[in-house]
Amino acid sequence: MKEVRFFFVPDASNQSELPEEEAMHALRVLRLKSGDEMMLMDGKGTFYRAEVTLAATRRCLYNVVEKLPQERQWAGRIQLAIAPTKMMDRMEWLVEKATEIGIDEFDFLNCKFSERKVLRTVRLDKIVTAAVKQSHKAWKPAVEQMITFKQFIAIDRSGYKFIAHCYEEIEKTELFDELRTIDLKDNDSVTVLIGPEGDFSIDEVKLAMQHGYKSISLGKSRLRTETAGLMAVAMCQLAQK
Repeated sequence: MKEVRFFFVPDASNQSELPEEEAMHALRVLRLKSGDEMMLMDGKGTFYRAEVTLAATRRCLYNVVEKLPQERQWAGRIQLAIAPTKMMDRMEWLVEKATEIGIDEFDFLNCKFSERKVLRTVRLDKIVTAAVKQSHKAWKPAVEQMITFKQFIAIDRSGYKFIAHCYEEIEKTELFDELRTIDLKDNDSVTVLIGPEGDFSIDEVKLAMQHGYKSISLGKSRLRTETAGLMAVAMCQLAQK
């Protein structure tokens, strides 16, 4: 059976041409020709079965044959807010793997002990897009710009909110145990905060708790930032099973 090729086209139903980067991949790498079938995804919950109508040097036109609305693979909205590591390849690994597992939004925090104070999200967004196509996810996670911890905490958020940290003097519960008690609905949200390698400051943890974030642990092991982020996303998924 021939493998179906997926392409990301944000406004697929109102367009008839692949975006330039997707077209170059279709034409130069996959060598698609007129009449070939492909699958488009808009990142908003719908796939489109389409047929190539023109394969030129730099342009790939298509005709939508069938609209295929997809069902959500998990309940609620999973949001990870994390302090980026100094080495960007570790954040790139995280967003790729978390997207494959299933997540709705990445937020990036500038914390007191952050090693990275500036973040360009363009490359991260491209990695997320590639992971969406590879894992056949109907919804593309949002990739937000970095803001300070205080700015993020000050935003009024509904849903279930957690902050992971390593301070023994602050009482914690296990995130997985907390998630298992929740019967998530589609309009619910789960937000998990993960700090930098040096952890959140104790004042940041207390501030988050004052804003309704529950103090949690991710287990007995001391995890790297990107591992903790991926563990949190996996727990959000596994707790629903």
